[in-house]
Amino acid sequence: MNTIKDGLNIKKNGATFTPVLLAEFLAEKILKYNNKDSVSVLDPSCGDGALLLSIGKELVSKKITFELRGVDINYNYLGKAEKRLESHFGESRYQVQYADFLESISFDDTRFGTSNGISMDMNQCADIIIANPPYVRTQLLGADYAQQISKKYGLKGKVDLYFPFIKAMTFALKEGGILGVITSNKYLNTKSGESIREFLRENYEILEIIDLGDTKLFDAAVLPAIFIGRKTRTDNTESCQFFKIYQDFNRKTKPGGKKMSIYEALKNNYVGNFKHNENSYLCTSGTVKFDSSNKSNWILLDLREEEFVRKIEAACFSRVRDHFKVKIGVKTTADKVFIRKDWGAYDIIEPEAELMYDLISQENIKAWGAPKTDLRILYPHFDNKGKRNRINLEDYPRTKEYLLSNFEVLNNRHYVLKSGRGWYEIWVPQNPALWKLPKVVFPDISIEPRFCFDSSGKLVNGNCYWMAATNEKDLDILLFIQGVCNSRLMNYYHSLMYNNKLYAGRKRYFSQYIENYPLPRFSSANFQAVVALVKQLNNSETLDKCDLENKLNKFINEAYGLCRDFF
Repeated sequence: MNTIKDGLNIKKNGATFTPVLLAEFLAEKILKYNNKDSVSVLDPSCGDGALLLSIGKELVSKKITFELRGVDINYNYLGKAEKRLESHFGESRYQVQYADFLESISFDDTRFGTSNGISMDMNQCADIIIANPPYVRTQLLGADYAQQISKKYGLKGKVDLYFPFIKAMTFALKEGGILGVITSNKYLNTKSGESIREFLRENYEILEIIDLGDTKLFDAAVLPAIFIGRKTRTDNTESCQFFKIYQDFNRKTKPGGKKMSIYEALKNNYVGNFKHNENSYLCTSGTVKFDSSNKSNWILLDLREEEFVRKIEAACFSRVRDHFKVKIGVKTTADKVFIRKDWGAYDIIEPEAELMYDLISQENIKAWGAPKTDLRILYPHFDNKGKRNRINLEDYPRTKEYLLSNFEVLNNRHYVLKSGRGWYEIWVPQNPALWKLPKVVFPDISIEPRFCFDSSGKLVNGNCYWMAATNEKDLDILLFIQGVCNSRLMNYYHSLMYNNKLYAGRKRYFSQYIENYPLPRFSSANFQAVVALVKQLNNSETLDKCDLENKLNKFINEAYGLCRDFF
């Protein structure tokens, strides 16, 4: 493995240097849990040394003897770190080392210690680890490196590089040592984060979780979170404290309200709304309660939010998954070939009309009414007694000519060919028989819920999800679910339970989230009232639908047994 080359690629794709104030905040948090008079501190991806410098200064102020150690795979960064540390602490208190930390740790199936008698000086070398490891998908590191790291650290599927870093740091930490690490917050409540949540529960007493949300405290394409834990052989964490801060797009801070910096809010554990640089923020804190399943999501709710969720769950009679399977839209993996607005224009060959469909995409969707779109998709599949078949190109000469003109692009999709499909097939085509059914469609990413209804047989793009009704009874249930999904109540529930957010208030609407939405009992009065209102909203051409939406929200609140407004 070419460590130098791969290491530089990691830094190019994932390096995010920690700002001074955040480094100081993390150092203070970590040392709150230290009870030793002399400590060894490790940063396994030290970059320019900001974290080591901050914790070193804090240790000096507390008169604690220390040794700092920084590791990185970039000589330039190490040079900067060395100058900074030497100017503050002198040569005797620090060392920097060029190494691939993930390679330097040795372990086998045992939980702690070295493997097969191999002595690696980074195993169990630190009393404290402070880190901001690279954020990058392992798939971006090159096939050989990604495969080797995945095998060594037991990784499956698409994971971020901070996953193996957390495992490696655990082996570098002494028993009873403290880990303070800044990572993406996605592992808190995503399916891909199950393995790391399980690992942390099994190997740490979890002390604090701080979700920094969309505060943009440093230049990264992810929303960060801080994890602080004490390495222990005993899984005795039933709960831990959390602090959460996000931009507030609903309850705007009043003019003349509290103003402070984000760091002031963090340091003072401020709870409530405040304003910083014209943006409104909401801080909450409370206790994360861990259940018996180490794989369950870590949900950060304060007492009021917990009360709301408890009421909704108490009213739950079924879930969306009990009625419908949520499917993703078509994924062509060659959108420029299959999806266009300008079919037939200029010298573009227009395929046969029977293979062309209107396509619903996330930019076309509103909460109510039929989606309008100018996108059309060439769909080279057909339904044969409920089974999907690819078309015979000889039956469609214009389609054949068009696809052959794009043969190089389509034939380069090696994964399509390896799966036994034709070179001109769509990678995720779904079942053609279902497209004609009435369906609810919603985007993967959205600020507000946008669950629209389509009965025209349009296809759905891969940036959206959909669920279809197969009979009249299912249609009313589908419309009821559309009403629930578009309601203020479920929007608030989603924000609390599936806090997988992006910047600017945008939320993820993954299928596993929507399928798990709780539904109230379908009592005749509320059920019929909601369905009737949803039909009106879907068919109304009126731009201002506020009155109808207010009535809808009232009926849905009643269906869940809410007697006051929580949101």
